[in-house]
Amino acid sequence: MNTHGSTSPSLEVSKPLLQVADLAVSFDNAGGGPRIQAVAGLSLTIHPRQTLAVVGESGCGKSVTAMTTMQLVPCPPGRVDGGTILFGGRDLLTLSEREMLKIRGGEIAMIFQEPMTSLNPVYTIGDQILEAILLHQKATPDEAVEAALRALDEVGMYTPVEGRLRRELAALKAEVETKHRPLAALLAAEGSLPNRLRTARMQLLSDYPHRYSGGMRQRVMIAMALACKPKLLLADEPTTALDVTIQAQILELLAEIQRKQGMGVMLITHNLGVVAENADVVCVMYAGRVVEYARVEELFANPLHPYTRGLFKSIPGLRDLRARLTTVEDVVDDPAEFKKLAGYEQGIIPWWPFMPKENRPTLAPGRNPYALHEIEPDRWVGCWRTPHIEAHPSRRADLDYRRKVVGEGVSV
Repeated sequence: MNTHGSTSPSLEVSKPLLQVADLAVSFDNAGGGPRIQAVAGLSLTIHPRQTLAVVGESGCGKSVTAMTTMQLVPCPPGRVDGGTILFGGRDLLTLSEREMLKIRGGEIAMIFQEPMTSLNPVYTIGDQILEAILLHQKATPDEAVEAALRALDEVGMYTPVEGRLRRELAALKAEVETKHRPLAALLAAEGSLPNRLRTARMQLLSDYPHRYSGGMRQRVMIAMALACKPKLLLADEPTTALDVTIQAQILELLAEIQRKQGMGVMLITHNLGVVAENADVVCVMYAGRVVEYARVEELFANPLHPYTRGLFKSIPGLRDLRARLTTVEDVVDDPAEFKKLAGYEQGIIPWWPFMPKENRPTLAPGRNPYALHEIEPDRWVGCWRTPHIEAHPSRRADLDYRRKVVGEGVSV
Protein backbone atom coordinates (compact mmCIF):
# COMPACT_ATOMS: atom_id res chain seq x y z
CA MET A 1 0.00 0.00 0.00
CA ASN A 2 1.31 3.46 -0.81
CA THR A 3 2.29 5.76 2.00
CA HIS A 4 0.15 8.85 1.61
CA GLY A 5 0.73 12.29 3.02
CA SER A 6 -1.56 14.12 5.38
CA THR A 7 -5.16 14.64 4.41
CA SER A 8 -4.55 18.35 3.85
CA PRO A 9 -3.93 19.53 0.30
CA SER A 10 -0.32 19.35 -0.82
CA LEU A 11 1.86 22.30 0.03
CA GLU A 12 2.88 22.76 -3.58
CA VAL A 13 -0.28 24.15 -5.17
CA SER A 14 -0.37 23.56 -8.91
CA LYS A 15 -2.49 24.72 -11.79
CA PRO A 16 -4.77 21.96 -13.07
CA LEU A 17 -3.73 20.06 -16.16
CA LEU A 18 -7.30 19.11 -17.03
CA GLN A 19 -10.58 20.62 -15.88
CA VAL A 20 -13.81 18.96 -16.96
CA ALA A 21 -16.96 20.90 -16.02
CA ASP A 22 -20.60 19.85 -16.50
CA LEU A 23 -19.75 17.53 -19.40
CA ALA A 24 -22.77 15.95 -21.12
CA VAL A 25 -22.52 13.39 -23.93
CA SER A 26 -25.36 11.48 -25.57
CA PHE A 27 -25.83 8.95 -28.38
CA ASP A 28 -28.51 8.25 -30.94
CA ASN A 29 -31.06 5.64 -29.98
CA ALA A 30 -31.11 2.89 -32.60
CA GLY A 31 -34.72 2.21 -31.71
CA GLY A 32 -35.72 5.75 -32.57
CA GLY A 33 -36.50 6.81 -29.01
CA PRO A 34 -34.95 9.57 -26.90
CA ARG A 35 -31.19 9.98 -27.06
CA ILE A 36 -29.17 7.85 -24.63
CA GLN A 37 -27.36 9.99 -22.06
CA ALA A 38 -23.90 8.46 -21.58
CA VAL A 39 -22.40 11.27 -19.47
CA ALA A 40 -24.37 13.97 -17.64
CA GLY A 41 -23.06 16.89 -15.58
CA LEU A 42 -19.64 15.34 -15.06
CA SER A 43 -16.94 17.45 -13.41
CA LEU A 44 -13.40 16.44 -12.44
CA THR A 45 -9.90 17.91 -12.22
CA ILE A 46 -6.43 16.43 -12.73
CA HIS A 47 -3.26 18.15 -11.52
CA PRO A 48 0.38 17.53 -12.53
CA ARG A 49 1.89 14.36 -11.02
CA GLN A 50 -1.57 13.33 -9.87
CA THR A 51 -3.39 10.08 -10.60
CA LEU A 52 -7.17 10.36 -10.71
CA ALA A 53 -8.85 6.95 -10.75
CA VAL A 54 -12.26 6.75 -12.42
CA VAL A 55 -14.14 3.66 -11.26
CA GLY A 56 -17.59 2.22 -11.76
CA GLU A 57 -19.28 -0.68 -13.50
CA SER A 58 -19.26 -1.16 -17.27
CA GLY A 59 -21.41 1.35 -19.13
CA CYS A 60 -21.21 4.11 -16.52
CA GLY A 61 -19.43 6.55 -18.86
CA LYS A 62 -15.76 6.15 -17.93
CA SER A 63 -14.42 5.43 -21.41
CA VAL A 64 -16.79 7.93 -23.04
CA THR A 65 -15.30 10.63 -20.80
CA ALA A 66 -11.77 9.78 -21.92
CA MET A 67 -12.74 9.48 -25.58
CA THR A 68 -14.53 12.83 -25.47
CA THR A 69 -11.42 14.43 -23.98
CA MET A 70 -9.48 13.22 -27.01
CA GLN A 71 -12.33 14.22 -29.38
CA LEU A 72 -12.60 10.63 -30.55
CA VAL A 73 -16.32 10.08 -30.01
CA PRO A 74 -17.83 9.59 -33.50
CA CYS A 75 -20.46 12.17 -34.35
CA PRO A 76 -22.99 10.88 -35.24
CA PRO A 77 -24.06 8.83 -33.32
CA GLY A 78 -22.35 10.64 -30.43
CA ARG A 79 -22.86 14.28 -29.51
CA VAL A 80 -21.46 16.60 -26.87
CA ASP A 81 -24.50 18.33 -25.37
CA GLY A 82 -22.71 20.68 -23.02
CA GLY A 83 -19.79 21.39 -20.71
CA THR A 84 -16.15 22.32 -21.11
CA ILE A 85 -12.84 20.42 -21.11
CA LEU A 86 -9.99 22.81 -20.35
CA PHE A 87 -6.40 21.77 -21.06
CA GLY A 88 -3.63 24.34 -21.01
CA GLY A 89 -6.20 27.11 -20.81
CA ARG A 90 -8.01 25.98 -23.98
CA ASP A 91 -11.37 24.26 -24.29
CA LEU A 92 -10.65 21.05 -26.20
CA LEU A 93 -14.28 20.86 -27.31
CA THR A 94 -13.88 24.03 -29.37
CA LEU A 95 -10.70 23.00 -31.23
CA SER A 96 -10.64 21.90 -34.85
CA GLU A 97 -9.39 18.48 -35.91
CA ARG A 98 -6.16 20.07 -37.16
CA GLU A 99 -5.60 21.70 -33.77
CA MET A 100 -6.40 18.45 -31.95
CA LEU A 101 -3.84 16.57 -34.05
CA LYS A 102 -1.13 18.72 -32.46
CA ILE A 103 -2.31 17.70 -28.99
CA ARG A 104 -3.58 14.15 -29.43
CA GLY A 105 -0.77 11.64 -29.05
CA GLY A 106 1.70 14.33 -28.00
CA GLU A 107 0.58 16.44 -25.04
CA ILE A 108 -2.31 14.09 -24.29
CA ALA A 109 -1.90 10.36 -24.90
CA MET A 110 -4.29 7.49 -24.40
CA ILE A 111 -3.93 3.78 -23.70
CA PHE A 112 -7.02 2.23 -25.23
CA GLN A 113 -9.07 -0.43 -23.53
CA GLU A 114 -8.89 -3.26 -26.07
CA PRO A 115 -5.36 -4.09 -27.29
CA MET A 116 -6.55 -6.76 -29.75
CA THR A 117 -8.37 -4.17 -31.88
CA SER A 118 -6.63 -0.88 -31.08
CA LEU A 119 -3.56 -1.48 -33.25
CA ASN A 120 -3.94 -1.21 -37.03
CA PRO A 121 -3.34 -4.71 -38.45
CA VAL A 122 -2.04 -3.48 -41.83
CA TYR A 123 0.79 -1.36 -40.40
CA THR A 124 3.90 -2.61 -38.63
CA ILE A 125 4.50 -1.91 -34.98
CA GLY A 126 7.32 0.42 -35.95
CA ASP A 127 5.14 2.39 -38.38
CA GLN A 128 2.56 3.04 -35.67
CA ILE A 129 5.00 4.13 -32.98
CA LEU A 130 7.22 6.19 -35.28
CA GLU A 131 4.26 8.11 -36.70
CA ALA A 132 3.51 9.71 -33.34
CA ILE A 133 7.18 10.44 -32.56
CA LEU A 134 7.87 12.07 -35.94
CA LEU A 135 4.64 14.07 -35.73
CA HIS A 136 5.10 15.48 -32.25
CA GLN A 137 8.85 15.59 -31.66
CA LYS A 138 11.64 17.33 -33.53
CA ALA A 139 13.48 14.11 -34.29
CA THR A 140 15.32 12.69 -37.27
CA PRO A 141 14.22 9.25 -38.51
CA ASP A 142 17.20 7.64 -36.73
CA GLU A 143 16.40 9.48 -33.49
CA ALA A 144 12.77 8.43 -33.79
CA VAL A 145 13.81 4.78 -34.13
CA GLU A 146 15.94 5.05 -30.99
CA ALA A 147 13.06 6.68 -29.11
CA ALA A 148 10.70 3.89 -30.22
CA LEU A 149 13.14 1.20 -29.12
CA ARG A 150 13.58 2.87 -25.72
CA ALA A 151 9.82 3.05 -25.24
CA LEU A 152 9.40 -0.64 -26.10
CA ASP A 153 12.28 -1.57 -23.83
CA GLU A 154 10.73 0.35 -20.91
CA VAL A 155 7.55 -1.73 -21.09
CA GLY A 156 9.45 -5.02 -21.45
CA MET A 157 8.43 -5.65 -25.05
CA TYR A 158 10.80 -7.86 -27.04
CA THR A 159 10.72 -10.88 -29.32
CA PRO A 160 11.58 -14.44 -28.18
CA VAL A 161 14.85 -14.24 -30.12
CA GLU A 162 15.73 -11.01 -28.38
CA GLY A 163 14.82 -12.58 -25.04
CA ARG A 164 17.28 -15.40 -25.66
CA LEU A 165 20.02 -12.95 -26.69
CA ARG A 166 19.37 -10.86 -23.60
CA ARG A 167 19.85 -13.91 -21.42
CA GLU A 168 23.10 -14.69 -23.22
CA LEU A 169 24.31 -11.14 -22.68
CA ALA A 170 23.35 -11.32 -18.99
CA ALA A 171 25.35 -14.55 -18.69
CA LEU A 172 28.35 -12.84 -20.26
CA LYS A 173 28.14 -9.98 -17.81
CA ALA A 174 27.88 -12.43 -14.92
CA GLU A 175 31.01 -14.17 -16.22
CA VAL A 176 32.81 -10.83 -16.23
CA GLU A 177 31.97 -10.38 -12.57
CA THR A 178 32.97 -13.91 -11.55
CA LYS A 179 36.10 -14.29 -13.68
CA HIS A 180 37.18 -10.66 -13.56
CA ARG A 181 37.75 -10.63 -17.30
CA PRO A 182 37.16 -7.54 -19.45
CA LEU A 183 33.72 -7.50 -21.03
CA ALA A 184 35.22 -6.54 -24.40
CA ALA A 185 37.30 -9.70 -24.43
CA LEU A 186 34.29 -11.89 -23.68
CA LEU A 187 32.20 -10.19 -26.34
CA ALA A 188 34.97 -10.70 -28.86
CA ALA A 189 35.10 -14.37 -27.91
CA GLU A 190 31.35 -14.72 -28.33
CA GLY A 191 31.18 -12.87 -31.62
CA SER A 192 28.83 -10.02 -32.41
CA LEU A 193 26.23 -10.58 -29.71
CA PRO A 194 25.41 -6.86 -29.34
CA ASN A 195 24.92 -6.58 -33.11
CA ARG A 196 22.67 -9.63 -33.11
CA LEU A 197 20.70 -8.09 -30.25
CA ARG A 198 20.35 -4.86 -32.21
CA THR A 199 19.11 -6.79 -35.26
CA ALA A 200 16.51 -8.54 -33.11
CA ARG A 201 15.37 -5.18 -31.74
CA MET A 202 14.92 -3.79 -35.24
CA GLN A 203 12.96 -6.89 -36.24
CA LEU A 204 10.35 -6.01 -33.61
CA LEU A 205 9.66 -2.72 -35.38
CA SER A 206 9.13 -4.62 -38.65
CA ASP A 207 6.63 -7.07 -37.18
CA TYR A 208 2.86 -6.80 -37.52
CA PRO A 209 0.54 -6.78 -34.47
CA HIS A 210 -1.09 -10.12 -35.32
CA ARG A 211 2.13 -11.93 -34.43
CA TYR A 212 1.78 -11.06 -30.76
CA SER A 213 -0.57 -11.92 -27.93
CA GLY A 214 -3.03 -9.54 -26.31
CA GLY A 215 -0.66 -8.83 -23.43
CA MET A 216 2.23 -8.01 -25.76
CA ARG A 217 0.01 -5.79 -27.89
CA GLN A 218 -1.01 -4.00 -24.71
CA ARG A 219 2.66 -3.28 -24.03
CA VAL A 220 2.98 -1.84 -27.53
CA MET A 221 -0.02 0.40 -26.85
CA ILE A 222 1.56 1.62 -23.61
CA ALA A 223 4.89 2.23 -25.39
CA MET A 224 3.11 4.27 -28.08
CA ALA A 225 1.38 6.38 -25.43
CA LEU A 226 4.57 7.08 -23.48
CA ALA A 227 6.98 7.56 -26.39
CA CYS A 228 6.23 11.29 -26.75
CA LYS A 229 6.37 12.03 -23.02
CA PRO A 230 2.80 13.38 -22.68
CA LYS A 231 1.69 15.87 -20.05
CA LEU A 232 -1.54 13.93 -19.53
CA LEU A 233 -2.14 10.20 -19.92
CA LEU A 234 -5.62 8.72 -20.23
CA ALA A 235 -5.19 5.07 -19.29
CA ASP A 236 -8.31 3.02 -20.03
CA GLU A 237 -7.84 -0.35 -18.32
CA PRO A 238 -4.07 -0.28 -19.08
CA THR A 239 -3.26 -3.54 -17.28
CA THR A 240 -6.25 -5.67 -18.30
CA ALA A 241 -4.34 -8.07 -20.59
CA LEU A 242 -1.18 -8.23 -18.48
CA ASP A 243 -0.10 -10.79 -15.91
CA VAL A 244 0.36 -9.52 -12.37
CA THR A 245 4.15 -9.24 -12.64
CA ILE A 246 4.10 -7.10 -15.78
CA GLN A 247 1.12 -5.20 -14.38
CA ALA A 248 3.20 -4.15 -11.38
CA GLN A 249 6.12 -3.18 -13.63
CA ILE A 250 3.91 -1.03 -15.87
CA LEU A 251 2.28 0.75 -12.95
CA GLU A 252 5.67 1.44 -11.39
CA LEU A 253 6.90 2.76 -14.75
CA LEU A 254 3.94 5.16 -14.93
CA ALA A 255 4.66 6.33 -11.38
CA GLU A 256 8.33 6.91 -12.22
CA ILE A 257 7.44 8.94 -15.32
CA GLN A 258 5.07 11.00 -13.20
CA ARG A 259 7.85 11.81 -10.76
CA LYS A 260 10.28 12.78 -13.50
CA GLN A 261 8.03 14.59 -15.96
CA GLY A 262 5.09 15.81 -13.89
CA MET A 263 2.62 13.79 -15.97
CA GLY A 264 -0.99 13.62 -14.84
CA VAL A 265 -2.91 10.35 -15.21
CA MET A 266 -6.58 9.50 -15.56
CA LEU A 267 -6.68 5.83 -14.59
CA ILE A 268 -9.85 4.05 -15.68
CA THR A 269 -10.16 0.66 -14.02
CA HIS A 270 -12.43 -1.87 -12.32
CA ASN A 271 -9.59 -3.09 -10.10
CA LEU A 272 -9.98 -1.50 -6.68
CA GLY A 273 -6.64 -2.99 -5.62
CA VAL A 274 -4.92 -1.05 -8.41
CA VAL A 275 -6.81 2.06 -7.28
CA ALA A 276 -5.71 1.66 -3.65
CA GLU A 277 -2.04 1.26 -4.62
CA ASN A 278 -1.74 3.88 -7.35
CA ALA A 279 -4.42 6.58 -7.18
CA ASP A 280 -4.36 9.88 -5.33
CA VAL A 281 -7.98 10.86 -5.95
CA VAL A 282 -10.95 8.65 -6.85
CA CYS A 283 -13.99 9.56 -8.94
CA VAL A 284 -16.81 6.99 -8.65
CA MET A 285 -19.30 7.03 -11.53
CA TYR A 286 -22.71 5.54 -12.14
CA ALA A 287 -25.09 6.14 -15.07
CA GLY A 288 -22.89 8.90 -16.47
CA ARG A 289 -22.72 10.87 -13.22
CA VAL A 290 -20.21 11.22 -10.42
CA VAL A 291 -21.61 9.72 -7.22
CA GLU A 292 -18.52 10.25 -5.05
CA TYR A 293 -15.24 12.17 -5.34
CA ALA A 294 -12.53 12.02 -2.66
CA ARG A 295 -8.93 11.28 -1.76
CA VAL A 296 -8.19 7.60 -2.08
CA GLU A 297 -7.48 6.87 1.57
CA GLU A 298 -10.60 8.72 2.72
CA LEU A 299 -12.81 6.93 0.21
CA PHE A 300 -11.53 3.50 1.22
CA ALA A 301 -11.78 4.31 4.94
CA ASN A 302 -15.30 5.77 4.82
CA PRO A 303 -17.32 5.55 1.58
CA LEU A 304 -20.31 7.89 1.83
CA HIS A 305 -22.56 7.06 -1.13
CA PRO A 306 -24.50 3.76 -0.94
CA TYR A 307 -23.27 2.77 -4.41
CA THR A 308 -19.63 3.17 -3.33
CA ARG A 309 -20.30 1.08 -0.23
CA GLY A 310 -21.91 -1.52 -2.47
CA LEU A 311 -18.79 -1.70 -4.62
CA PHE A 312 -16.61 -2.39 -1.59
CA LYS A 313 -19.00 -4.89 -0.04
CA SER A 314 -19.19 -6.87 -3.30
CA ILE A 315 -15.47 -7.68 -3.13
CA PRO A 316 -15.03 -11.38 -2.18
CA GLY A 317 -13.47 -11.97 1.23
CA LEU A 318 -11.60 -14.87 2.82
CA ARG A 319 -13.31 -15.02 6.21
CA ASP A 320 -16.46 -16.91 5.26
CA LEU A 321 -16.06 -18.62 1.91
CA ARG A 322 -19.55 -20.16 2.08
CA ALA A 323 -21.39 -16.89 2.69
CA ARG A 324 -23.42 -15.38 -0.11
CA LEU A 325 -21.56 -12.55 -1.83
CA THR A 326 -23.09 -9.14 -1.23
CA THR A 327 -24.07 -7.36 -4.43
CA VAL A 328 -24.34 -3.66 -5.21
CA GLU A 329 -28.11 -4.08 -5.48
CA ASP A 330 -28.27 -5.45 -1.93
CA VAL A 331 -26.95 -2.12 -0.70
CA VAL A 332 -28.62 0.44 -2.97
CA ASP A 333 -32.04 -1.24 -2.67
CA ASP A 334 -32.00 -0.70 1.09
CA PRO A 335 -33.58 2.70 1.97
CA ALA A 336 -31.70 2.71 5.28
CA GLU A 337 -28.39 3.01 3.43
CA PHE A 338 -29.38 6.44 2.07
CA LYS A 339 -30.21 7.75 5.54
CA LYS A 340 -26.64 7.18 6.73
CA LEU A 341 -25.35 10.31 4.99
CA ALA A 342 -24.83 13.22 7.37
CA GLY A 343 -27.42 15.91 6.71
CA TYR A 344 -30.07 13.53 5.38
CA GLU A 345 -32.77 15.10 7.57
CA GLN A 346 -31.90 18.56 6.22
CA GLY A 347 -32.24 17.43 2.61
CA ILE A 348 -28.76 16.10 1.74
CA ILE A 349 -29.89 12.86 0.11
CA PRO A 350 -27.71 10.63 -2.12
CA TRP A 351 -28.82 10.63 -5.76
CA TRP A 352 -29.85 7.30 -7.21
CA PRO A 353 -31.71 6.93 -10.55
CA PHE A 354 -33.65 3.84 -9.43
CA MET A 355 -34.86 5.22 -6.12
CA PRO A 356 -38.63 4.55 -5.86
CA LYS A 357 -40.67 7.67 -6.55
CA GLU A 358 -42.33 7.48 -3.15
CA ASN A 359 -38.89 7.73 -1.50
CA ARG A 360 -37.60 10.62 -3.60
CA PRO A 361 -37.32 14.03 -1.94
CA THR A 362 -38.92 17.26 -3.04
CA LEU A 363 -36.64 18.83 -5.64
CA ALA A 364 -35.74 22.41 -6.51
CA PRO A 365 -38.19 23.39 -9.29
CA GLY A 366 -36.96 23.83 -12.85
CA ARG A 367 -33.47 22.54 -12.16
CA ASN A 368 -31.42 19.44 -12.92
CA PRO A 369 -32.40 16.87 -10.26
CA TYR A 370 -28.72 15.88 -9.76
CA ALA A 371 -25.97 17.88 -8.05
CA LEU A 372 -22.43 16.97 -7.01
CA HIS A 373 -22.33 18.45 -3.51
CA GLU A 374 -19.41 18.94 -1.11
CA ILE A 375 -20.68 17.09 1.96
CA GLU A 376 -17.63 17.92 4.06
CA PRO A 377 -14.28 19.53 3.24
CA ASP A 378 -12.84 17.82 0.13
CA ARG A 379 -15.60 15.14 0.00
CA TRP A 380 -18.20 15.32 -2.77
CA VAL A 381 -21.28 13.11 -3.13
CA GLY A 382 -23.86 13.00 -5.90
CA CYS A 383 -27.13 14.19 -4.33
CA TRP A 384 -30.68 15.02 -5.27
CA ARG A 385 -30.99 18.76 -5.88
CA THR A 386 -33.29 19.50 -2.99
CA PRO A 387 -34.17 23.05 -1.86
CA HIS A 388 -31.44 22.71 0.79
CA ILE A 389 -28.80 21.78 -1.82
CA GLU A 390 -30.00 24.60 -4.07
CA ALA A 391 -29.71 27.10 -1.22
CA HIS A 392 -26.22 25.90 -0.23
CA PRO A 393 -24.24 25.42 -3.49
CA SER A 394 -20.74 23.99 -3.19
CA ARG A 395 -17.55 24.43 -5.19
CA ARG A 396 -16.61 22.15 -8.06
CA ALA A 397 -14.73 18.95 -7.35
CA ASP A 398 -11.03 19.83 -7.33
CA LEU A 399 -8.36 18.21 -5.15
CA ASP A 400 -4.78 19.39 -5.53
CA TYR A 401 -3.56 16.35 -3.63
CA ARG A 402 -0.69 14.01 -4.37
CA ARG A 403 0.68 11.22 -2.24
CA LYS A 404 4.16 11.45 -0.82
CA VAL A 405 6.97 9.55 -2.50
CA VAL A 406 8.12 6.84 -0.13
CA GLY A 407 11.64 7.54 1.08
CA GLU A 408 11.84 11.09 -0.22
CA GLY A 409 9.66 12.79 2.37
CA VAL A 410 8.37 15.48 0.01
CA SER A 411 5.08 15.90 -1.78
CA VAL A 412 5.28 15.43 -5.52
